[in-house]
Amino acid sequence: MSETTSITPTRPYMVRALYQWIEDNALTPYLMVDATADNVQIPTEHVQDGRIVLNIASRATGGMSIENDFIHFSARFGGVSQEIWVPITAVLGIYAKENSQGMFFDPNEYDNYKPDSDATATSKPSAKTAPKPKRDNKAGLKVLK
Repeated sequence: MSETTSITPTRPYMVRALYQWIEDNALTPYLMVDATADNVQIPTEHVQDGRIVLNIASRATGGMSIENDFIHFSARFGGVSQEIWVPITAVLGIYAKENSQGMFFDPNEYDNYKPDSDATATSKPSAKTAPKPKRDNKAGLKVLK
């Protein structure tokens, strides 16, 4: 196996780092996504030129998870909550809305990468993800006299 195929791509690590940096500086992180890529689950009515830009600020999303293989969160589009799944390979860039500082990625980064077979089996999102059970609305604190 060559070094090119055994080393993991930097994209998921850079996305996580830039997301954190943008949020720490009270800016709005935007994610540019290739809407034509496989396994992308996004609102297609907002796609322009095969791309979509998503506001991934913590105040605009719920349940954000940035993994090595995908980004998953829920967000509202036109008042309707939707589950968003973006494979890391479909991420074109991440940047701050206010000043455009961020990073765009080499589209060929994943061309020679061969992931471990057991890693891909656990990371693919299922079409029917079971919702998390809601916890009882019981306060965890008690008033002591």
